[in-house]
Amino acid sequence: MSEVIHLTAGAFDKVMAQSSPVLIDFWAPWCGPCRLQGPILDEVAKGTGDSAIIAKVNVDEEPSLASKFGIHSIPTLLIIKEGQILQRMVGVQTAQVLVGALQKAGE
Repeated sequence: MSEVIHLTAGAFDKVMAQSSPVLIDFWAPWCGPCRLQGPILDEVAKGTGDSAIIAKVNVDEEPSLASKFGIHSIPTLLIIKEGQILQRMVGVQTAQVLVGALQKAGE
């Protein structure tokens, strides 16, 4: 995918079933650092193309997903592959850090 998708609980399992690495940003519209992370995710999505899935979960709209992954601070970014969390990052992350983590997950 070349764009960030907005995940809901209904579509979550389908995305998790993909063989590509998945980057999920847990965020909220009222969160200043989350708003800074948004354009960085767009850049990562364009740079990774079809090799990874880049997604966002609004914790206000999907509290069950936030709870399932133990999200206590936002933004929290998870790298998941084949249902396993490979990396958890809290706070704003650079595109370079995120692309590197996705490349490592894809190996």
